[in-house]
Amino acid sequence: MIIVISGGSGSGKSAYAEKKILSLRESEPLYYLATMQIYDGEGKKKVERHRTLREGKGFITIEQPLNVGEAAYAVEGRASVLLECMSNLTANEMFINAGTGLPEGLQAEARVMDGVRRLAKRTKHLVIVTNNVFEDGKRYDEGTMRYIETLGRINCRLAEIADEVTEVVAGIPVEVK
Repeated sequence: MIIVISGGSGSGKSAYAEKKILSLRESEPLYYLATMQIYDGEGKKKVERHRTLREGKGFITIEQPLNVGEAAYAVEGRASVLLECMSNLTANEMFINAGTGLPEGLQAEARVMDGVRRLAKRTKHLVIVTNNVFEDGKRYDEGTMRYIETLGRINCRLAEIADEVTEVVAGIPVEVK
């Protein structure tokens, strides 16, 4: 089962995603697949806050900022996996591995979706957290707009293959699919 949880920054989507994966889990292993690259103190604080939230809940953490499909080989059995999050993974794939032929957005989209599919084949439950970064109505520089458009396409493709899609708004989960 694939479940996509989206929302804006600070919406409560991470806490909701944790509750969701814990409610689905039976006796299978429980993994947290972290995609964030830490570049500064703010990033470090965010990672520590998320680690504190997961503490004592039985998660096995896999740090996988790129090539998320490779994490499928580290997941034992038909596990439950919380993948957090698509916005970090998309940025990592677009801007760290740029310059291999295809436009960076299309290349990143293909790598991300291939990785999600490989991971989904090896899991019982896959809960994917993603950001909604499309609602401010502003135009940004070309690189940022490519990122926003790429994440938007990835979110649409994830929603197509998901069994459930939920948007978290001000801490309230709203079922979309």
